[in-house]
Amino acid sequence: MVAPIALIAAGSLALGACKTTPDELPPEPTPTPVATSTSTPGGPVPGSQADFIASVASDTVYFDTDRFNIDSADMATLQSQAQWLMQYANKRITIEGHCDERGTREYNLALGEKRANAAKNYLVSLGIAASRISTVSYGKERPVAMGSDESSWAQNRRAVTVTIQ
Repeated sequence: MVAPIALIAAGSLALGACKTTPDELPPEPTPTPVATSTSTPGGPVPGSQADFIASVASDTVYFDTDRFNIDSADMATLQSQAQWLMQYANKRITIEGHCDERGTREYNLALGEKRANAAKNYLVSLGIAASRISTVSYGKERPVAMGSDESSWAQNRRAVTVTIQ
């Protein structure tokens, strides 16, 4: 019976000897600067995707239902993209073709490819080397607008230009 009491007393003494608050607290941590590749204090890094988006009329051209033709609004958008691409001759791009949710998967993949290629061909006609442009079709797999109405469908019928290098 003495042993348990002695153990409790020894434990209490040991815990009592522990200091719970230090005499002096450590200094507050200083924030570590984080390097970013898309912006600088003066704006986006020249030649980056952020610079592309900030510099061109739009990174996206839109299409009518079941169409892949480049209209006058698309021409203006692609002309501004071509100007940026001429300024950054080492940059490569991918043009992503997209469709709305209507139609079969196969039909929309084919239509998305036609849309991406239509945008590519127009850029090539403006003097951008075809070797700098790749295309991909996502069909209806990557909508930007969720909904089954004309407004959503119109936003999803598009070709988006993305810088890759």
